[in-house]
Amino acid sequence: MKKQLIAGISALILGATSALAQDAPFGTDADADYAAKIWSAMEAANLAGDGMLRSFPYEGVAPHGMMLETFYSSATIDGHTGDLIVKRNYGPEGIGTDEVLADPGKHLGAVTVMFRREKGFDADNQDWFWVKFLPDGSLDKNPKGMRLAGKVAKGADKGCIACHSGAEDYLFTTDHVGAMMQ
Repeated sequence: MKKQLIAGISALILGATSALAQDAPFGTDADADYAAKIWSAMEAANLAGDGMLRSFPYEGVAPHGMMLETFYSSATIDGHTGDLIVKRNYGPEGIGTDEVLADPGKHLGAVTVMFRREKGFDADNQDWFWVKFLPDGSLDKNPKGMRLAGKVAKGADKGCIACHSGAEDYLFTTDHVGAMMQ
């Protein structure tokens, strides 16, 4: 009887854990696998890894970094070609252009990426897939240990989607460029 009770409780816990993993808003194994494909596409386009293209860094703000480089491109993942926005995030606070230009690898804290997936992926948020990589291409995690890939912080008051939903097409930099051209 005791063994059956323990087996029943174990099955219940495993079932609940499995259901929670399926309902996770982001950071799932499928999200991590897709993010790895994005990183590979970025490496192939010289947007990540050894020999990556560089641009002149500009002043940034939290949470991205004090200095930033942003690249606008496209990539093909699993047969779908979508917009690819790559933002390199440099720090720490107080860092300037000269320091980043002199040794970008020393100051690179993260690479944040938006990739526009196929229609229907997340229609509420213009089908953007969000990911935050560490400089080596591994996934960063939030304080709760969730991998930052997929529909990051969907429905939350803070996070990628909540912040970027305030910008046209979820891109602050294109808002700025558009305002300058008017």
